Formats: sequence, structure tokens, C-alpha cells
Amino acid sequence: MKHDHLIQMANSIGDFFSAMPDADEARSDLASHIHRFWEPRMRRGIFEHIDRTGGEGLAPIVLQALKEHRGQMA
Repeated sequence: MKHDHLIQMANSIGDFFSAMPDADEARSDLASHIHRFWEPRMRRGIFEHIDRTGGEGLAPIVLQALKEHRGQMA
């Protein structure tokens, strides 16, 4: 799976959730959205990208949300 497309999709989701006033809730909801709506192959792909590059290209809210909630998304 192309990581560039996953990064773009994740950042678009991050743009939506970054408008929420509560940053903790925004990160939790962002991770929950990805968990519910991305197929396992897509989630594995984004985590492979994070492991390989440290999350290069991901918006800070996305990277932080995925790192914080990784265990719940497996």
C-alpha cells in the first residue's frame, strides 16, 4: 500500500479533528475514526510508516493520536 496516500488521508482526518476545542478528545476521536473506518491493512501501513520514518509527513495531531492509541488499534 502506498504510504503517501495513507498520509494524505490521515492528515485530512486530522484537519477535521484539529478544530475540536479539547485536544485530548480530538486525538482520541481521530484514532477512533481511523480504527473504525480504515481496514486493518491500511492501519498496518500507517504504523509501518511511523516505525520506519518516525511519522514523516504526518500532521502533529495525527502522529500523536496514533502513537497514543496504537495499542487500542491493533
